[in-house]
Amino acid sequence: MEILGFALRPKAIIDNPTDAELRQMALNQGGIITQFGNIALITRIRSRSAKFTEIILRDLNQAERELLGQVFDAIRTKVMIQLDRTMCMNPGFKIACRIYVDAEYARLPLMWGNTLFPSEEKDPEFVTIVLPDWPDRRVLVFPESGLTIVLGSDYKGEIKKSMLRKLMYQVKKQGCLGLHAGSKILQIRRDGNLRDVGFLFFGLSGTGKTTLSCHSHWLRYPERVIIRQDDVVVLQPDGRCVGTEDSYYIKTDGLEPDTQPLLYAASISPRAILENVKVHPNGKVDFFDQSLTSNGRAMVKRSDVAFTDDRIDLDKVDNIIFITRRYDIVPPIARLSPEWAAAAFMLGESIETSAGDPEQAGKSKRVVGTNPFIIGSEAEEGNRFLEIMRNNPDIQCFLLNTGWVGGERSGVKISIKDSVKIIEMIARGEIRWREDPIWGYEIPAEIPGIDMSRFDLENHYTKDRLQEVATLLREERREWLKQFKGLDPAILKLFD
Repeated sequence: MEILGFALRPKAIIDNPTDAELRQMALNQGGIITQFGNIALITRIRSRSAKFTEIILRDLNQAERELLGQVFDAIRTKVMIQLDRTMCMNPGFKIACRIYVDAEYARLPLMWGNTLFPSEEKDPEFVTIVLPDWPDRRVLVFPESGLTIVLGSDYKGEIKKSMLRKLMYQVKKQGCLGLHAGSKILQIRRDGNLRDVGFLFFGLSGTGKTTLSCHSHWLRYPERVIIRQDDVVVLQPDGRCVGTEDSYYIKTDGLEPDTQPLLYAASISPRAILENVKVHPNGKVDFFDQSLTSNGRAMVKRSDVAFTDDRIDLDKVDNIIFITRRYDIVPPIARLSPEWAAAAFMLGESIETSAGDPEQAGKSKRVVGTNPFIIGSEAEEGNRFLEIMRNNPDIQCFLLNTGWVGGERSGVKISIKDSVKIIEMIARGEIRWREDPIWGYEIPAEIPGIDMSRFDLENHYTKDRLQEVATLLREERREWLKQFKGLDPAILKLFD
């Protein structure tokens, strides 16, 4: 096989080993069996290599050609595992994917192989090559050829995102948007009938996207949730949504059954694969011990999560939730106009978490679309999102804060239970709204089941201080948006 003009000729290839064979190889290479009968794995690298990722949309320079020559020379000395899988179930979006991984790291194809769907034995459109023992940490992305080369990282999330990044780049050329978002349906009784209400959840890793995408809302029969995806979806111009994966890659920090019952149950399934989770010598799992990392993960099969079905697509998006995690004057929930929704998309406000850059965890950050994997013009994506919202006026958009109101030390925490109830009330259409005098979007006057007086800004700020914080935030937002050339002026106008 030839890639970018270089011959891919490993010493030997282990061609599409079975899941059982990969599990045994991973156990032989240091994996352990936990109290739940599932396998736990420890990696050297425990977060994505965002700072070491290079997107190459041009001809290779001399240094890059020399590096690739060294990479393909090294591959000649190695036994590589080749694994083929399929991304997406929708016939119009299926992608044949292949990875080549140093066979000394069988845990990587084991986890990735459980992420996607079985191979349909087609030539691969996307290829990722992984050499974890490379001395330098680099991720080289070649979008036009569908290739990613991962060097010096043995973190499964790097492979997962390599495929999703390429998919998002490809579908943008088809007039769609690849979104870093989860999807679900709330089947709710309204006006005497059960109604399917479709949701998309945007959010950076670690801000609650998976938690809220995979929550039951404690609904009782005949009401229920139907969980579809937790990471990346494709939004079509008509408001339909295509799923991508057959598993969930969830954070396990503090995972317990009271607040996250579905994810907890899936994580103790024998089919789950734990990554960088503390497991004691007797096999006991401790989801609260962060001595390895605060970015412990569980790869759980979608079918092990209650309230899933055999579909991953969403026939209709009714509500879009932008999850942020802030500690100031952002309310627990706000309802947005199309222009404000596009602004929320472009602002991508949250905090850094250990899943992205552990050294910056806890600091405020902005990422367009809460999507660190955009290739190409970010303004183009914001404008397309605004166009889709304007062409689908029945889609409602919201900004959901999962942090604090009034400051992390002196304010009030917005709990998971608060957020879960808010989403339920959105589906039921039972929130009473009023206009926010500062920002012009709508905020709740009343939400059944929640004491909203806890979040009144007057309880946490003097009038002068409130004005000061709002002015500073407005200026920060304006300066952030001004950098995106060609962005629709209606988005910028919100912050004049």
